[in-house]
Amino acid sequence: MTLPKHAIHRLYEYRKAISSRPFTARGKNVIRCQSCLLAEKLCTCRYRKQVDSELAFMLIMYDDEVLKPSNSGRLIADIIPDTHAFIWCRSQPNRKMLEIINDPSYQPYVIFPSEYAVEGQAVVERVEPSMLAPGKKPLLILLDGSWREAIKMFRKSEYLHQFPLFSFSPESTASYALRKGARDFQLGTAEVASLALSAAGEVQNAAVLESWFAFFVESSLHGRSRNKREESALSQLKQEYFDAYQKVSNNKN
Repeated sequence: MTLPKHAIHRLYEYRKAISSRPFTARGKNVIRCQSCLLAEKLCTCRYRKQVDSELAFMLIMYDDEVLKPSNSGRLIADIIPDTHAFIWCRSQPNRKMLEIINDPSYQPYVIFPSEYAVEGQAVVERVEPSMLAPGKKPLLILLDGSWREAIKMFRKSEYLHQFPLFSFSPESTASYALRKGARDFQLGTAEVASLALSAAGEVQNAAVLESWFAFFVESSLHGRSRNKREESALSQLKQEYFDAYQKVSNNKN
């Protein structure tokens, strides 16, 4: 069964429609699926599955970020049903975006390092629905762009300063870096969301998103490479994603 388009698919179509010229990026000659933005021969859309989650996400994306095939933010919407996405505007914030942020059924948290908190802004390292008033659902807000762009978006978006910052402890990011085996450690958007899911108590959902991200990265590298990459690596990562999702499904049943 094919899942319907989600918020980032729709935002991609909108941003592409208002572009005055085609967006070009590395691998611009690759024929891509218009949903996952991977090479058509490596399209992962048929494997996309969503999980049950007590969390919601909102991605506020910098200008043309949604057009980039390398952007991993769309993977969050692939996995988490209640995901929203908007293009950032400094002077005129999207009206629908503000309505969602101020919806009384949500409790927004901005995922951002604690050192950027403005005066009086609360900082938390853990978010769980049980910590909130009845009927409140955590809305985790991610600023999606380069690091410089994310800082700019945070500083210029005063409407975000009234909400707590959800900032990971050094221990959690360090342990994640060790697990990834990265020497120059830098988190992608989907990886940040995976850490957030874990910190909010949804460890198995975090594993699904993390394995979906790993499968995406390897599929993307296969599409770019002129030399044939090992097919076994792609098959193994796909199987790890299936296994992670099956574990969630078994526990749900």
